[in-house]
Amino acid sequence: MGKLMLKSLFIAAFVVCGSGGFAQQIPRFNPDTIKTIQLDSNVNIVAQKLSVETFIKAITTDTSFYAAFRKMKKHSFIAENRVFTYDKKNKVNGKIYRKIRHSVNPVKMEYLVKQDTGKVFKKNGKYQLYTVEMFDYIFMNAYKTDFSASESVAGNKGDSNAGYKDKLKTLIFNPGKPVKGIPFIGSKTEIFTANMRQYYDYNFQSGTYLDSIPVYRFRVSVKDDLSSWTKDGLMIKELVTIFDKRDFAILGRYVDMKYSNMLFDFNVQMNIEMGYFGEDKLPTKITYQGNWNVPFKKEERASFLILHKDYK
Repeated sequence: MGKLMLKSLFIAAFVVCGSGGFAQQIPRFNPDTIKTIQLDSNVNIVAQKLSVETFIKAITTDTSFYAAFRKMKKHSFIAENRVFTYDKKNKVNGKIYRKIRHSVNPVKMEYLVKQDTGKVFKKNGKYQLYTVEMFDYIFMNAYKTDFSASESVAGNKGDSNAGYKDKLKTLIFNPGKPVKGIPFIGSKTEIFTANMRQYYDYNFQSGTYLDSIPVYRFRVSVKDDLSSWTKDGLMIKELVTIFDKRDFAILGRYVDMKYSNMLFDFNVQMNIEMGYFGEDKLPTKITYQGNWNVPFKKEERASFLILHKDYK
């Protein structure tokens, strides 16, 4: 029951991120310290001929994020992967650090730095956190991160987690879509339906991304004037998407989720950012932090910071 629920919750967590503001952040060390967007002012909707529907349609029909991760395979680059685990007092009790050079001609992966400290492994040599296993699977179709022993992109037929992993890999890039088969979550991820829109505010601002790219920042957030009971029932607290003004390409996504009931509770924030390298849009930063508490499973608390640079 515990592991099944944890698998389902991971699917719910990543289905909506596939979007930065940090309203509900967990009060502890946050590895994401890079400032990438400078906001200018609120956008005049009439003058710009934009509407909420314009942004929602762009979010729900976008396929460019998935394409960007697939394009990584065609490039050589340096990846720096940091994972931090925490105790119940939110003090760091484990660290994983990898600096890896990925080459395409020939295809190979070279460790430049490989460090593990603290409570990282189980007695059988596997990583302590199920979070790490699931996080690895999401991105291993782009490159092998070393957090999993699996060499295959698709789920192994003998792997009891394969169905969840494959669903997770597909749904991460579809924010606002329903997630079937997750107990007590149901349609809570469908924040763009007519029924759910009454609970959210929508606004967008003008800004500059990575010091030079003109962008719109579209933010969906829970309304302030709702009752506490209503707010507690809304799983997605905030969803932010960054659009390139020049072609409406999506350059960044951030999601903030928190939910609790008798069976589980979680508090998660995740951010994905892209950059231009020649003609390609490619991932440059992925950050995550979350707390998961599921019956019969040890509570998991972790943060990730993944940086990609020097694309060639």
